Amino acid sequence: MKVTGYAYPWDVCPDSTDPGFTDRALAAGVDEVAVAVAYHSARAATPFSTRGSAVTAAHAAFYRPVREEAWGPLRPATPDWVDSEDGAGEAVAALTAAGIPAAAWIVLTHSSRLGAAHPQTAVRNCYGETYPWALCPAQPRVRDYAATLTAESLRGLDVATVVLEACGQLGAVHQHQHEKTDGVWSPATARLLSVCCCTACAEQWTQAGADPAQVRATLRAHVGALMATGDLTTTDDELPAELAALLLETRQRGTDALRRAVLDHIPAGTRVALHGAVDPWTTGALPGLTPTAGAEVDAVVLHNWAPGPAGARAVAAARADLADNVAVGSYITAVAASAVEDIAAHTTDLAAAGATELHLYHLGLAGPARWPDITAATTAAHQAAPITDPRR
Repeated sequence: MKVTGYAYPWDVCPDSTDPGFTDRALAAGVDEVAVAVAYHSARAATPFSTRGSAVTAAHAAFYRPVREEAWGPLRPATPDWVDSEDGAGEAVAALTAAGIPAAAWIVLTHSSRLGAAHPQTAVRNCYGETYPWALCPAQPRVRDYAATLTAESLRGLDVATVVLEACGQLGAVHQHQHEKTDGVWSPATARLLSVCCCTACAEQWTQAGADPAQVRATLRAHVGALMATGDLTTTDDELPAELAALLLETRQRGTDALRRAVLDHIPAGTRVALHGAVDPWTTGALPGLTPTAGAEVDAVVLHNWAPGPAGARAVAAARADLADNVAVGSYITAVAASAVEDIAAHTTDLAAAGATELHLYHLGLAGPARWPDITAATTAAHQAAPITDPRR
């Protein structure tokens, strides 16, 4: 298995008193490091820094120079928590100098700052509530922003791979400030609350012969009925099949248009790894794959943080559905609140199910206590399946 480790720009070149990132990455044996070029807000631990314990990224930001002439109404913010206006570029250069291939990690539709400033471009649920953290792919301005973000991310950057996160729709279930929605919604309820009802989506419903007001009313009625049962395990939303098909088709049309706008701005020959999910209704950082997604990228990366048979089944399903020349990657974490009990075995199980790439989170967040897990996962990945095809 090929191993891609993830990192933030400040991890790679955090300060002169911590020059050890590239040495640690080389020692761990990762094959590539994906550097966040555009990323959402976060408070990120810096366990190997001698100058502080964490970096607080107060809002979504772009870690390359922001050229005023390149952007339309949606324009990313610059970070004031890093010293350089090209932190990602400097990180990529440092990796290249150390002999480590670099990837550009781009988060596309997740920006609470832009969603709050431009609420008409954000996902809106059936109650009319806006999700500022979720830009809707059905909105032309969002697709233009994502395309420009990709082009500007890669401008003058020497990378072998582009990793696309949030290349689709986010929904109701996502960390937002101090999240207070845990244990409230069943999977079916969360799915309905994640259906976007913005003007662009509603226009497509009208074109298909549906009444947007009635669609929203139906969604609200089903949410209310599901909530009233008190069952947090329900997965069947019981929507009429025709309506469910229309809603999914609308979402997938926007997702396909977004992805194609982004891919048009990635140089030929650059490898593309797409974060996604087997369930087409999934929203979030790894949104549901559309029927055409796999044929347009080099790798599909699935969220496999929790060990167990469900992850292996998802990998096997993706492997069976995708063409042979499309790699299946498994995204696992070495920095969860509760450590994976046997991360090497977890990696081996995913490889046995058909994964040929390991996407390892997170080389910067993992401190001395978790670094052995980074090494164990990387070693297990390399032992599970030797890399014979550079595209995989």
